[in-house]
Amino acid sequence: MAELTEKSATQKAQTVVTTKVNMSAEELIEKYKKPALVGLAVVVALVGAFTFYKYNQSENNTAAQSEMYQAVFFFEQDSLELALKGIPAKEIKGLQEVADEYSDTKAGKLAAFYTGVIYLKQGKFQEAIDYLDKFDTNEGIMQARAWSLIGDAYTELNDNDNAISYYKKASEYKENEQLTPSYLMKLALAYELKSDWKEAAATYDKVITEYPKSQDVSDAKKYKAKATASLSASE
Repeated sequence: MAELTEKSATQKAQTVVTTKVNMSAEELIEKYKKPALVGLAVVVALVGAFTFYKYNQSENNTAAQSEMYQAVFFFEQDSLELALKGIPAKEIKGLQEVADEYSDTKAGKLAAFYTGVIYLKQGKFQEAIDYLDKFDTNEGIMQARAWSLIGDAYTELNDNDNAISYYKKASEYKENEQLTPSYLMKLALAYELKSDWKEAAATYDKVITEYPKSQDVSDAKKYKAKATASLSASE
């Protein structure tokens, strides 16, 4: 079982986060207003790159890494139920069991991240929140991604207040040019869903002014104009 090297993991993650996706305004609205149903391929690739990336070597952590290896393979093959539950008859543990059994290790927390992503993709949004919330790391890309996905799950549950809370956390944590603008776009649209046009316009403006090279700028300008017009109409 060959582990990913630190160099290859970093290169793969950089490739994922710098990929540009072109879409129409309508597709962008659908992407951000139904975020939990799209964009998971990026998460899969990013998590796959991070799976064995420089964890501590405690005995339990090493055991957790070993026991989740086959489940991660299932995950990357999109065999989500096998990844989640494993194959008990063959003594292959699923990610959920690893997450529960090794919750105090870094590998166990990563298994919780995987588990949350699976539940999100399956439309089990509260379960997704429960497991994604167990993930904890100082690695900026992954932690912000986890919070954004929790925001996605709350959006699907029509809980816009909590969605806003987690999108804000994602957008404010170790900001970067590649991903922060997309979190801000989700945050702005969550404000729109609450008809909070003032905050929506201000958030779109942050994308425009602080991330002028982002691929989201042109859409942010359009939606800012819409939010500003809606604010004026409501006053």
